[in-house]
Amino acid sequence: MLKTHLERIGEHVVVVPLRSFHTAKSRLRVAGAAQVSLIAEMLATGVVRNCAPLPVVVVCEHDDVQRFALANGACVLRSPHTGLNEAVSFAYEQLGPHCDRVTIVHGDLRQPEGLGLFEPGRTISIITDRDGTGTNVLSLPTGLEFQFHYGPHSALRHTEEAARLDVDFETITDSPWGFDVDVPADLSTN
Repeated sequence: MLKTHLERIGEHVVVVPLRSFHTAKSRLRVAGAAQVSLIAEMLATGVVRNCAPLPVVVVCEHDDVQRFALANGACVLRSPHTGLNEAVSFAYEQLGPHCDRVTIVHGDLRQPEGLGLFEPGRTISIITDRDGTGTNVLSLPTGLEFQFHYGPHSALRHTEEAARLDVDFETITDSPWGFDVDVPADLSTN
C-alpha cells in the first residue's frame, strides 16, 4: 500500500524497483565483489535521494527494502511479484489513478545526480545504458497499455512497444544516467 493519504501523489512520480539488498546484484556476487549488499544499498540511496523534489515510490517485496525506503523519505508499494517486469507493471497500474506520468529508474545508477530535475517530453522517454541496449530510465504517461520488457535489449524492445501503441518516443543515449552497476568493472568505469 502507498504510504500516503493523498488522493493524488503528484503529476510526475518516480518509481524505483528494488530487490532485497541481501540478494541484489547477483552478477557482482558471482564475480566475487566484496560488500555487495552495502554497494547495492549505497547505490539505491543515491538514486532515491537524487530524485527529489519528485515524489518517489519504491516498489519492493522485502521488509529490509521497505525500511530503507521509508527511512529515505520514499513511499512504499509492496509488490506481490518477484520479477522486474511484473513488479514495474504492478506499480504502473497502481499509480495510474494518482499521477499523470511515471518515471521508472533503476536503483543501481552510478551518477544519479539531477534525476529529480528531469523534465521528460510529453511522449515516452527511454534513457539507455552506456551501451545503448538496456533501459536505465523509462518515463511515460499513465493510462497506456504499455508492456514492460526489461532484460536483454530492453531499449529496443521498449521502442518497439511505443511503436506498437503508436505513441511518440525519444531515445536518449548520452545521459550520465547510462552508467549502472552490474559487474565489478562498472564500479570504476568512467
